[in-house]
Amino acid sequence: MENVTTPPVLGGIYCNSLTDYSRFTTREVYIGDVPMGGNNPIRIQSMTTTDTMDTMATVEQTIRMVNSGCEYVRITAPSMKEAENLANIKRELRSRGYNVPLVADIHFTPNAAEAAARIVEKVRVNPGNYADKKRFENIEYTQLAYQAELERIYKKFKPLVNICKEYGTAMRIGTNHGSLSDRIMSHYGDTPRGMVESAMEFIRMCEDLNYYNLVISMKASNTQVMVQAYRLLVETMVKEGMNYPLHLGVTEAGDGEDGRIKSAVGIGTLLEDGLGDTIRVSLTEDPEFEAPVARSLADRYSKRQAATAPVQAIDPGNLKYSPFEYNRRHSSVVQNIGGHHHPVVMLDVRTENLKDPFFLSSAGYRYDAGLDKYNLADQAADLVYLGDELPSFSFPGNLRQVFNYKTWLSLKDRTNCYPLYLATDFIQAEIKDPSINLVILNALHFDEVFLKALRDHVVLVLETSAEHGMAEQRVFFSNMQAAGIDLPVIIKRSYKAISNDDLMLYAATDLGALLTDGFGDGIWVVKEDAQDLALVNSMSFGILQATRTRISKTEYISCPSCGRTLFDLQETTQLIRSRTDHLKGIKIGIMGCIVNGPGEMADADYGYVGTGPGKITLYRGKQVVKKNVNTERALDDLIELIKEDGNWTESLR
Repeated sequence: MENVTTPPVLGGIYCNSLTDYSRFTTREVYIGDVPMGGNNPIRIQSMTTTDTMDTMATVEQTIRMVNSGCEYVRITAPSMKEAENLANIKRELRSRGYNVPLVADIHFTPNAAEAAARIVEKVRVNPGNYADKKRFENIEYTQLAYQAELERIYKKFKPLVNICKEYGTAMRIGTNHGSLSDRIMSHYGDTPRGMVESAMEFIRMCEDLNYYNLVISMKASNTQVMVQAYRLLVETMVKEGMNYPLHLGVTEAGDGEDGRIKSAVGIGTLLEDGLGDTIRVSLTEDPEFEAPVARSLADRYSKRQAATAPVQAIDPGNLKYSPFEYNRRHSSVVQNIGGHHHPVVMLDVRTENLKDPFFLSSAGYRYDAGLDKYNLADQAADLVYLGDELPSFSFPGNLRQVFNYKTWLSLKDRTNCYPLYLATDFIQAEIKDPSINLVILNALHFDEVFLKALRDHVVLVLETSAEHGMAEQRVFFSNMQAAGIDLPVIIKRSYKAISNDDLMLYAATDLGALLTDGFGDGIWVVKEDAQDLALVNSMSFGILQATRTRISKTEYISCPSCGRTLFDLQETTQLIRSRTDHLKGIKIGIMGCIVNGPGEMADADYGYVGTGPGKITLYRGKQVVKKNVNTERALDDLIELIKEDGNWTESLR
């Protein structure tokens, strides 16, 4: 019997609440024997990277993925032969006692989707290329012509829907920002709204055919676009009486620390608001490394309960910011904090050896003892907090030192040194710094009279100890906007009894969610036990980079690999990184095949795309520059292209 869950009436436009943690209730959908949505836990999945025609390799990798925590395994089926071989893969897995639901990943080939739907538990189709072609053409449509295109797609899509109904197969309608069809692009533009409408067209067709076994995704490499698209999707679905489960993911997130932070910013921002029924972390690494990261993100919410917030709720109908587009909150400027200046990074260095200037290399300041000078890295912190501790050496001139107020008062030389006050200390203080005064406040205590009394040269440091602290800080920002208070704010989050891996994911979630909504003029992350200063510093800059609020390094938009991939993505990504990671602000797309090619690279400046065995095509933006370059010379040609555009600088390493 069909399981129907009544869509909730939303109180937060796109989520149940902007202040309380409350999971958005979706329709329960069965994928094999593992249901998602409804009251089920957040499910974890990943995708194989083996050749689908290599049955045993795919089976062995699938088993490793299941053992690492995958509850669904996706396998590419680019043509009929791969789709048909899914039966052999499934048979071998079942004979070994592995009943994990399998998902066929389809692009461009409806006949492969129809074959796969008879074999596996779920098929994924991309509305951008299932029945449409993408040539990056701008097409003018009349209303009648557009409707005729939808009718053409309906006829092409209907057979798959009927097969899914007959076999009890689920379907993911998976929109990707980079592969919107020319039809959608021409009508809606390269926008989150275009992504939503691309999916909604297919959802409406399914409902017209009385098929509801659907899961929806809105993936993008740009976390701002991804978050906005999911929010718009939920708002749109609810308006139309729908509540299909959501598959969350940041596509082409990359590898290592960057890939984990970027994934956490996008996925975590949505999880914080109770959105998401299954997640896939897309890393350019072996797929068995993805599930543990996804599980760490999901587990944070397994025991989080909805509770009445100790602050007033945010009225979703009276927001002073749009959750569907990025606009940074207006703030006044205190030196280079706030206003149009990029967010600053602040570090707590109290646990470091303050007699040794070399420790500052972890904060981006490399000390040269011979020259008695510091060399700055692109990721050099802006402020360091010393509390009541005094260093025995001179800090670099552009690294501001922050002391507790009473210790600051005792300093004989206050050059480049600034006070941090409790609110009561600030009220009583007779001496204040003429340029920067930092006042630390708990987000729970919003005092409009006090805040309006603060004058120039004040920067707020906003902290929270709440389990759902992001929302508590969001309320504070919302109250500031409503009261017309434009003081700049550094967001502070402290963590204890936590691993470095979880620190990275939690901080990226908590801070990334606020930065994505345009809140924050700086960030300050503290690990209260066994802090790794270098990690906290690089992580802080990584969060700002992932939210596109401060660019401090090269960005790699690299796909996670799959059976379509035409070269070793991990090895190639590391090779390209080794020669280009000094190009601050340049975005390079590294794609294993044409499916993840010019479209999926979205806003990359340059692209390196596999187009055949041993062949690479190079892109400038979405334009082909060189076709079918031999792999041996492709990286050199990419670097030459960057040089031709005047975007190359020599590495100082």
